[in-house]
Amino acid sequence: MVTVIKKGSSAKKVLEKVEKLKKDKENKGISRLCGNTKLKSDPLKLQKQWRYEWK
Repeated sequence: MVTVIKKGSSAKKVLEKVEKLKKDKENKGISRLCGNTKLKSDPLKLQKQWRYEWK
């Protein structure tokens, strides 16, 4: 599912779209995973490592 938020949209419209996504049954499986990643090392170090792999 894709949600388009155009530049200049009011805060009310954006919040309506967010609430719609929260209520959508297809997204329930994914949204329950948000913020649940457990990292064993520093996220910044991981990001730098992953960027270096592309060089």
